[in-house]
Amino acid sequence: MERDDRFDLATGRGLMACPRCDALHVEEQMDLGETARCVRCGTVMAKPRDGAFAQLIALSFTSMVLLVGAVFFPFLEVSTMGFGNASSLFDVALAFADGILLPLVLAVLAMIIGLPIFRAFLLLYTLVPLAQGRTPYRHAARAFRWSEVMRPWSMAEIFVIGTAVALVKVAGLASVHLGPAFWAFCALIFVNLASRAFMCQTSIWDAIEDAGMATEFPADPRPGVDG
Repeated sequence: MERDDRFDLATGRGLMACPRCDALHVEEQMDLGETARCVRCGTVMAKPRDGAFAQLIALSFTSMVLLVGAVFFPFLEVSTMGFGNASSLFDVALAFADGILLPLVLAVLAMIIGLPIFRAFLLLYTLVPLAQGRTPYRHAARAFRWSEVMRPWSMAEIFVIGTAVALVKVAGLASVHLGPAFWAFCALIFVNLASRAFMCQTSIWDAIEDAGMATEFPADPRPGVDG
């Protein structure tokens, strides 16, 4: 790997911090398939993959479709003594729309539905132009930064685990049938795991930075003149 010529000790440009121990490293040009690890704690800091942007875009679209379906499709059906009732998350929100639990319902929906959808949208906003080799949209860096800030607050996985624990007790009182929305949440867990596996924050930041520099200092269009 070659040393990054943009390294500037005064401004810190060309430095890369470990996300776990904050150790600073000189940023270097990496080839596809190489892995950069922290010299202090061994954390993987960068691992560029071929076609990772397109794969992340596809996974973001998939998560948005799964989340929309999880809202409106039946989540579960409870039946006992010949009586049954199927409900979706949207039905639950409507049932408590006028009650004292409305703030709690809105908070739960925001954590398990709103934030994951918004985060997927921010990733699409950031990655679609980069995957096509075009200049990123305005405020793409801010959009990607917010998507990373919101990642710990997207609690679809926690919701599935909590639901599974609650169903263990409900199953002893009534017959419970899981609906497509529940399986959509389960599929969303694997989609999120795949997204984290393909995610390389360093590659995305470098692509945004390089595109910004190309816009700020465009190549001279005249023949025989280097940019």
